Amino acid sequence: MSLALYRTYRPGRLADVIGQEHVTVPLARAIDSGRAHHAYLFTGPRGCGKTSTARILARSLNCEEGPTSEPCGVCPSCLSLAPNGPGSIDVVEMDAASHRGIDDARELREKAMYAPASSRYKVYIIDEAHQLTVDAANALLKLIEEPPAHLKFVFATTEPDKILPTIRSRTHHYPYRLVPVRRLQEHLAWVCEQEGVPAEPEALALVARAGAGSVRDALSILGQLIAGTGPEGLTYDDTVSQLGVTDTAMLDEVVEALATDDGAAMFSVIDRVVEAGLDPRRFATDLLERLRDLVVLHEVPDAAEAGLLDAPDSQIFLMRGQAEKLGLAQLSRAADLVSTGLSELKGATAPRLQLELLCARLLLPAADDTDNGLAARLDRIERKVAYLGDAPAGAPVPVAAPARPAPVAAPAAPPADDAPPARPAAPHDSAPRTAAPGGPPAPPRLSSVAPTTAAPGAGAEATAPSAPAPSAPAAPAVSAPAPAAAPVDRPAEPAAAAQPSSPAAPGGADLGQVAMMWPSVLEALKSSSRVAHTLAEGAVPLQLDGRTLGLAHPDRVRMGILRGNKGHMELLRLAVLDVARLDVEIDLVLDPSVSADPAPAAPAAAAPAPAPEPEPVRPTESGPSARERAAAVVAEEAAPADDDVSVDDPDAEGDLSGLALVQRELGGTVMTEYDNG
Repeated sequence: MSLALYRTYRPGRLADVIGQEHVTVPLARAIDSGRAHHAYLFTGPRGCGKTSTARILARSLNCEEGPTSEPCGVCPSCLSLAPNGPGSIDVVEMDAASHRGIDDARELREKAMYAPASSRYKVYIIDEAHQLTVDAANALLKLIEEPPAHLKFVFATTEPDKILPTIRSRTHHYPYRLVPVRRLQEHLAWVCEQEGVPAEPEALALVARAGAGSVRDALSILGQLIAGTGPEGLTYDDTVSQLGVTDTAMLDEVVEALATDDGAAMFSVIDRVVEAGLDPRRFATDLLERLRDLVVLHEVPDAAEAGLLDAPDSQIFLMRGQAEKLGLAQLSRAADLVSTGLSELKGATAPRLQLELLCARLLLPAADDTDNGLAARLDRIERKVAYLGDAPAGAPVPVAAPARPAPVAAPAAPPADDAPPARPAAPHDSAPRTAAPGGPPAPPRLSSVAPTTAAPGAGAEATAPSAPAPSAPAAPAVSAPAPAAAPVDRPAEPAAAAQPSSPAAPGGADLGQVAMMWPSVLEALKSSSRVAHTLAEGAVPLQLDGRTLGLAHPDRVRMGILRGNKGHMELLRLAVLDVARLDVEIDLVLDPSVSADPAPAAPAAAAPAPAPEPEPVRPTESGPSARERAAAVVAEEAAPADDDVSVDDPDAEGDLSGLALVQRELGGTVMTEYDNG
């Protein structure tokens, strides 16, 4: 039975350790100059030569010709410490994973005090040193700090962060690195030559990549492939089949499909990958590596000569053409998408679906410098131009804008039974109220909201204050009827209140705009406090004078509660500020249509044909105030004067009371009586 390749070709000299010249060269100089330290710490990835270097160090220190960095290889010490030698009693190699306790450390400390049996130095090689417990490491601390002259320590570990800083500070630390792929490929070719097995360079490149910088892992993979080779040696097809990696021909097809926007070819490759039983995640990983190589090759044309790429010359030539076709923008975009899709493939229940969706995203047109990307962008621009070309000449491009009501005239609707008292219409109030064709519905008339303060045509001016109103034909002058009596709850309004426009607020809005936004103000108040919304419900803007907004409230009780609560008034003021952008004070008055009865209207003085003025219809009381007054009247009329018993009450007949009355009405039976007297 043959030995594993990583054991057969284990290095016997410091110069034979590949890819770690930053460690072996200084160490050889220290040995040759007689300045070898008493303790070393070798750290790095697995399979990079840490333990092999420790054995070579012990062999170099105990060589009869030494200490020397070039052991003679013929003395008893060199023969016993050879890569496949029997070993020496003076060189102890122990695994800290199985000797990690305090008792093992005490035993090592006792044995270390004895002199070597036949060698110059007694060397302890502690592998996986990070497995030592804290107590064991502290027990060895004094021995490592001040060892006898014949004692040397070598610690090897893959996790240097777990080594105690006190031990690390007493050693010479040499970190090991991963071996470059090209250097590892050359070493594999030398091993195949020593084994007499022909190998294709493409196959060795795949093995070197699969080794991921570890010499031991690469040699293990190579040994597996050589064991299954035929007379033709190690071929590329056998390597792809056994390792399960993606064939470069598939990667080339995917890249070409991406460059030519050929979705059929790309999804055909995906089908072959799945049918062959390959891992979709491994395919995405290999594709990401190919995109990385193309990005590097696009920016560094001589990347292969500089050692940035590890691929055969024929493959490099083909990849140069692919990088030129795709361009840097699309390559970087594709690499980002594949990197994101790689994380989505981890643990996916439908990996094929995820891989196909990833390829679909790769085929989307992107902002790059290829012909396909430019054609996609031009196609989008042409569709937009064709859409705009269908519009009439000189027509503006439709854009989304906030809807604004069109200027409308005030309606002359007949008064309803529950409408406020009728008032004479202004000359331009007689025009019918219409909305613009296709526009939003016209806002409500301010006269229906606040009949004592709404000016003629105020609704039309409030909807579009900046648009000029259409000129109306002059109407014959008529004398207006006498105004109604002022409400008792607030002083009579000045004559200036009947002007066509209300005073402007600090934010530039007028009463009409506030009235249109008032439902939104109440909704904002409701979101802040439902109690405040209940108290303010039914109130409407009545007057906007400077920094004071007057509200007409339909209920005296709720108005009093709201006015007396400063917190609710502040919430109402903030709601007006948030919605209407008005920083004003709120003043509450009772609605004139509810608080006072309208006085009989005076006859028209200058009417051409005097006619009896119809008596204004008294508004029907509604809302909480009407119910409250009705309930009070009913309660007052229905309240009994006293608690006298009616003469026709059947229960008042006779002298039944107490137990006898209960027995008669409920059918009770006395079981037992107790005399508590």
